[in-house]
Amino acid sequence: MTQTAQRPDHMPDDMAVGDVLADFQLVRDRSRSLVAPLEVEDLGVQPMADASPPKWHLAHTTWFFETFLLRPYLADYAPLDARYTYLFNSYYNGVGVQFPRARRGQLSRPTVSEVMAYRDHVDAGMSVLVQRRADDEVLRRLQLGLHHEEQHQELLITDLKYAFGHNPLQPAYGAAPTAHAALSAVPLTYTDLPGGLVEIGCEAQAGLERRQFSFDNETPRHRVWLEPYRLADRCVSVAEYLAFMVDDGYGRAELWLADGWAWLQQPDAPAAPLYWFEQDGSWWHYTLAGPQPLDPAAPVCHISGYEADAYARWAGARLPNEAEWEAAATQAGVEGVLLDERRFHPGNGASGPLAAMFGDVWEWTSSAYAPYPGYRPLSGALGEYNGKFMANQLVLRGGSCATSRAHLRHSYRNFFYPPDRWQFTGVRLAQDA
Repeated sequence: MTQTAQRPDHMPDDMAVGDVLADFQLVRDRSRSLVAPLEVEDLGVQPMADASPPKWHLAHTTWFFETFLLRPYLADYAPLDARYTYLFNSYYNGVGVQFPRARRGQLSRPTVSEVMAYRDHVDAGMSVLVQRRADDEVLRRLQLGLHHEEQHQELLITDLKYAFGHNPLQPAYGAAPTAHAALSAVPLTYTDLPGGLVEIGCEAQAGLERRQFSFDNETPRHRVWLEPYRLADRCVSVAEYLAFMVDDGYGRAELWLADGWAWLQQPDAPAAPLYWFEQDGSWWHYTLAGPQPLDPAAPVCHISGYEADAYARWAGARLPNEAEWEAAATQAGVEGVLLDERRFHPGNGASGPLAAMFGDVWEWTSSAYAPYPGYRPLSGALGEYNGKFMANQLVLRGGSCATSRAHLRHSYRNFFYPPDRWQFTGVRLAQDA
């Protein structure tokens, strides 16, 4: 083993190194805790091509640290299994070819215990690396890896819900909490916002500390002109969305974008949000606590961008663009439910001006996911993280009940294709002033 090099001046002191390692372990342990309630059979299930098995998420997040930190920066690092470079590469063409995404559920091997051993092996290597060489580039990549793993923690929960929600037994997620108490209906009100010349985005990307972090797609900070507008103080509720359905919202072509209307003509086209079903004359939905009656006052959830847009048009409103959303979020009120609470279901009764803009449900915007003026991706294979997906998707803002609080920042840009519904997605209305 090589000798530990003398720490350069720009490296943190021993206490700061300890903080970095503690943060690293906190995030890594959270992933393990999220799968703790599961049976081993649950960990290999892939219910659709867009959703990955929990076991794959555990391995891929480990692959990320191994590929982008240990291999290039820890000279004496020895991979546990060189074949994992291929198996757990998601989409990084600059790293090499990948095992087909749609076939991840076919991987009975490596076993769950072998994946956990892989995590232990990489975690040990990361401890050595941080103590030996915690320079600026290593810390930037480590912070990127931690936020990457938190993204996959959210995906693990939403993918698991899709698997359990499409299982005829509709099982509960281990010791998931029981359904929350019924919420009180709050009338829909709006906050008037002046518009004008606003700045959105972040100054810098991938800072050395958690509070400084942003993904490259949030940069650079730039100016946008906004006309005066109004933004709803809460997201659309279940009861309000039911009214849209009763008014033949899914059957009225004038409410839908052309692509959305074409989406509705498919043989398996929806007529309600994902996970909703009728039982004994009333509407229920699947939750990670098992099947539950719909709560009329809860935010409507698991709707596509097409459904969000159609509802907004029906309600005499529109979707906000992402600059409007971000400008308003700087004065947002009470947070909604987040992953940290382990409720895995939106709605805590937050009310007041611009309430629950963070948490509960991801909020669809009308903005295409595109680069900001002057955008520059990260160099090398890490540049594939965001930039190559900037086509044919919409931006969502705010986070959901499956999002870590560490992701709560005004500039965070999530993105999905308009038909996607398996994330915790909802809608907050906007209007011209």
